[in-house]
Amino acid sequence: MWRIESARVVAALTRMVRDLSFAEELAQDALVAALERWPVDGIPDNPAAWLVTTARHRAVDVVRRRQALARKQQELGRDLEQRQGEHVGGIDVDQLALEQDFGGDDVLRLVFTTCHLVLSTEARVALTLRLLGGLTTEEVARAFLTSEATIAQRIVRAKQRLAREREAFEVPSGGELQARLASVLEVVYLVFNEGYSATSGDDVVRPALCDDAIRLGRVLAQLVPHEGEVHGLVALMELQASRLRSRTDAAGAIVLLPDQNRALWDRLLIRRGLAALDRALEVGDGALGPYGLQAAIGACHARAAAADDTDWHEIARLYRLLVTIVPSPVVELNRAVAVSMAAGPAAGLAIVDTLADVPALASYHLLPSVRGHEFVRAAQLAGNEPDRALLLARAHACERVGGSEAYTEGP
Repeated sequence: MWRIESARVVAALTRMVRDLSFAEELAQDALVAALERWPVDGIPDNPAAWLVTTARHRAVDVVRRRQALARKQQELGRDLEQRQGEHVGGIDVDQLALEQDFGGDDVLRLVFTTCHLVLSTEARVALTLRLLGGLTTEEVARAFLTSEATIAQRIVRAKQRLAREREAFEVPSGGELQARLASVLEVVYLVFNEGYSATSGDDVVRPALCDDAIRLGRVLAQLVPHEGEVHGLVALMELQASRLRSRTDAAGAIVLLPDQNRALWDRLLIRRGLAALDRALEVGDGALGPYGLQAAIGACHARAAAADDTDWHEIARLYRLLVTIVPSPVVELNRAVAVSMAAGPAAGLAIVDTLADVPALASYHLLPSVRGHEFVRAAQLAGNEPDRALLLARAHACERVGGSEAYTEGP
């Protein structure tokens, strides 16, 4: 229940007290109260409202104690008497006591707060997972294979930075809305990607991170339903996540897309992903952004009953559109694979050759692996142990048969 409701609770409290740390502390106090009282009194009909009400009462008590202490300080006495309400630290205790409603607007405000552009990408990811994903600091650290102390420091510094940006707690509008929304989508996508294809460690996938990202995406789609790219991202994540069970074998080794058992693909996620893609097309009047185009590529794979049924010509076309919107060497590399599948290896390698000297791909392990005859170098560059094992196995297979095979897990 806490994992589901914590974002709404913290969001409502943040609106009231305009302090992330204080809001989170109040929410945790409410959780403790729930753990004590719900086993005795039963779970309330509206758990989130109960938690917010309990936390609000706690906030009123804390603020009043602070105000009582402040009144004892002679230098603040006259200032307090001149105020029409009781204000300490920017909080109006009378208004706080009257706060009742909370909902989507509060969550949206918190989403834009945790993904504020004044924070580093790493801080945005950590804070979003902590406050919106409901993960503990330990869980966030474990998900990204770093120390708990490092994550805790990032979160503390992020909260301190936001405390100095009072406008960070408001939902932006106009051009700022689009800029902040792009940041929000980037954070959700980064979380999903780390779950779908871990960049380091011994695991190929981390399904819990994928689940958290999809849940955040669905919440966002409800909050800003007229933004096509939000639906495009949800579609992309759901279509990609539908293949999670088939991406590894019983021993944990990677299974490439053409070799996956499609009977293991999650048909419910595929249906949901296709529906989200349709919604993105509807909202965008037939046009798709970067996330939507990647979702459309995923849809081509999802609709193919067998690997040989894949419409590679359509995938190559979609990548051509994508690279015009996102002129990235990584996207171009993926396009090369699609072109090779649609028009033959020579056509794909011609594109790959143009990327050989691109600095951004110098340490990218998929560049030499796509070329097919550099699996050993690709393995040396891979940060994930299963990726490394797969590439070395491909290298040995090429030595045995005197040929080469390309490795990609598109899009």
